[in-house]
Amino acid sequence: MDEEIQRGPFQYSLRASSPPPPGYPAGTEPDCFASDPKQSPGDWEERRRAYLDWVSRNPAQEHLSSVFRELARLEAGGPAHLALFEAALDFVDHRLDCADFVLHGILRLLYQFGDDPRLPGELLDRARRTVLEFKYWPDEPGRDSMCTWTENHQILFAGAGLLAGQLFPDQRFANSGQTGREKCEVARRRIRRWLDLRFRTGFSEWLSNVYYDEDMLALLSLVDFADDQEIRTRASMVLDLLLLDLAHHVFKGVFGSTHGRAYEISKKWARNENTTDVAKLHLGVGRFGSPECMSAPCFALSKRYRPPAVLYAIACDLAQRESEVRQRMGIRIEEAERWGLGFRDLEDGMVWLSLEAYTHPAMVGLTMRMLDAFDWWENAFFAPFRAGKKLIDLLRYTRALRLFARLFEWDMTRNLRTEANCVSYRTPDYMLSSALDWRPGFGGDQQHLWQATLGPDAVCFTTHPGPRSARSPGYWTGSACLPRVGQVKNVVIALYRLHRRPALYVANRKRFTHAWLPRDCFDEVVERDGWIFARKGEGYLALRSSNPVHWQNEPGEDRGRELIAAGSEQVWICEMGRRAVDGPFRQFAARIAAAPLSFGRRSVVYWSPSRGRIEFGWRGPLRHRSKIVPMREFPRYDSRYTKAPFPLERIRVQCGDEWLQLDWVEAERLASRLVGA
Repeated sequence: MDEEIQRGPFQYSLRASSPPPPGYPAGTEPDCFASDPKQSPGDWEERRRAYLDWVSRNPAQEHLSSVFRELARLEAGGPAHLALFEAALDFVDHRLDCADFVLHGILRLLYQFGDDPRLPGELLDRARRTVLEFKYWPDEPGRDSMCTWTENHQILFAGAGLLAGQLFPDQRFANSGQTGREKCEVARRRIRRWLDLRFRTGFSEWLSNVYYDEDMLALLSLVDFADDQEIRTRASMVLDLLLLDLAHHVFKGVFGSTHGRAYEISKKWARNENTTDVAKLHLGVGRFGSPECMSAPCFALSKRYRPPAVLYAIACDLAQRESEVRQRMGIRIEEAERWGLGFRDLEDGMVWLSLEAYTHPAMVGLTMRMLDAFDWWENAFFAPFRAGKKLIDLLRYTRALRLFARLFEWDMTRNLRTEANCVSYRTPDYMLSSALDWRPGFGGDQQHLWQATLGPDAVCFTTHPGPRSARSPGYWTGSACLPRVGQVKNVVIALYRLHRRPALYVANRKRFTHAWLPRDCFDEVVERDGWIFARKGEGYLALRSSNPVHWQNEPGEDRGRELIAAGSEQVWICEMGRRAVDGPFRQFAARIAAAPLSFGRRSVVYWSPSRGRIEFGWRGPLRHRSKIVPMREFPRYDSRYTKAPFPLERIRVQCGDEWLQLDWVEAERLASRLVGA
């Protein structure tokens, strides 16, 4: 392990130090991707058994998820690779980033398999020591480079603190000096605050095909093992909403929505989404085998959480007509008082950091105090602050820090995720999704603002690329500069303005935008009159840039899949169609190619054949047939299955005879049927 530590804190693999036991699977058996629920067993228990059977036939990978796969292997009756549990304990003991993920596997090991005769007593004793010696919150002693503050990490750390305290109520934890009961009490307050904000306002990491997995992991631990009945119920309710988001936005097995956080590989290739295993378990679409999924094994292991049947009913509602989901997620910093938040208290600061509001002018002073209080100056995530500490100290001394943050706000707040108003237009043949008018012109990090989805890997989206060498914002992950996005049903418009303002973090060096359109994943691609038309099955896509485009032809994954449009100011238009409405593909293409289209300076007027006149610019409203299209103040949910105001207190979801009713005020969860109960 020491060799791994020398490579730095950001390594996310578990490597066993000894060979697997006899009977352990040697080769992989890939699971089939299901784009229709009919391709998977229709019963929850059958899908659960199918998942456990798949796990038993496949070796764990080196990712952190392997500890959860090995727990599922134990449940399935197979021989677990015990050396992977030892590697997991090493990982947690060294407090590497994402140790909180792995710790939940150790806690589940102790809670659910603590008396399993297949596990050596020495392993369980070491697991107990690891739990007693871990650092559960940044206010505890010790330097490390764990990320403890983003939305998913906060519930993972707080949940682990509660469950660890329950295991050892009368013992003192080595790092904090707290007794287990004291640790429980502190963690309980944080958990309740986190659950309340997410149920009522949604997630800052909205609709994330990565971090919803981590949220579900933490919530399942609470549902299964928390002694507090109210916490168990409320955690189940937030889980229901996360799965409702999946049911609303998974199309043919692809979580094809806009995402608050997403990475290149999962945007391009749906088979790598962290949530695909969960989607197949609960909705019957997707596949088992995401290399990073941690929550699916926990769903399969859970003895308490049972999903409401209405979620699978929504997934099976395949004959639905064209429908729209509108959803509001997150909070605004300007409305701090509304949520009982300020900018002085360190606990409030942690809430703001769940939005990654590090350098927002209102928050930057408190962030510096948090770096002092938690000894974060040496945390590798805050290396940019450490590098500029002399300047920061001068600005703090002269009380100019807030002014400095305001001057560079467009660049310094690129991680920030404030309120998002999202819309997804779904039909039997395609889905189009976007986050409307979300921080245009600001720097982006991992936000994914729009996507068209026609099937597994048959997707399209645009970004302004960052450096190829960077993880985020990278060449496909996030955006160096965010567009202004508007959507009218099946038409989305993304406007880019690549300014040259001074930057401290990521400068707008690339003077082009690009689209991901993998030609080999579509059945037909035609270029005509400046448009690119693509067909997958009976779904159609039309894509147009205001500037000339060309295909990237350099060797590599992007060859023949990336469209590049040079220029500092551009407009991208995407219109979707389908055979049932638009007739043959050629007719769809001919109508759009002939449609009047006028590009202005940072604006466009488009006479869509399906929607009529649409006007959109860098400033002013989005207009459809001269009427203003709302892009803000959405309800918490508005779809054919549910309507609920923002902030959320009560919600009823209905599909056919199945329904789910959640009352946050009364902590009441009712359903027509909980599957597997």
